[in-house]
Amino acid sequence: MNIRMEFDDELQDALRIPPDEQESRLRRELSLRLYEKGLLSLGKARQMAGMEKWEYLLLLSREGIPRQYDKKELDRDLSTLNNLP
Repeated sequence: MNIRMEFDDELQDALRIPPDEQESRLRRELSLRLYEKGLLSLGKARQMAGMEKWEYLLLLSREGIPRQYDKKELDRDLSTLNNLP
């Protein structure tokens, strides 16, 4: 299933985003809000935004959106640290 959003010309013209940047910018903005609300994982949010992991983490930081970090990730990180020489 694919989701498509269409905006009429009036709304597109009202966006304060250059026309050639509108689709990528809207994808990025939507990914940020969905991640912030816990509706998308970090991996899926960055995929929606079309960005690499570190690039997306920097974007989250610039936008003031804290990284969601759960116990499963903490346990994995602690395990990695414990296995370092």
